[in-house]
Amino acid sequence: MAETKSAMRKPVFTKVDQLRPGTSGHNLTVKVVSANMVVQKGRPDGPQVRQMRIAECLIGDETGTILFTARNDQVDLMKPDSAVILRNAKIDMFKGSMRLAVDKWGRVEVTEPASFTVNEENNLSLVEYELVNVVEE
Repeated sequence: MAETKSAMRKPVFTKVDQLRPGTSGHNLTVKVVSANMVVQKGRPDGPQVRQMRIAECLIGDETGTILFTARNDQVDLMKPDSAVILRNAKIDMFKGSMRLAVDKWGRVEVTEPASFTVNEENNLSLVEYELVNVVEE
């Protein structure tokens, strides 16, 4: 058991301005600027009906901001002015713009208040990308 613990890598934390389209496995420490509920509806899922909640949250650090799509239990953690650690986050493309998301293999954890101020001038979700497939011959 001790051998497997030493083999685990330390997480490498990145900044918001280093995020690129189509990438995944990001670890970030960010502050929540705002959170808006987008969808809240019941989903028939067998005998019990589950609530599906989706919120768009503007999150960021001292380098910039990006929209984060919070799903279900993640919505409760994303309160404005709280600091969160996102582990194994991925970039989703929605209508040509980048969104950050954490799926079932990632983790969202609330941490102690962050000391940095969010740079709201550099919103990466406002940059529109056109993904082009390049065929190599």
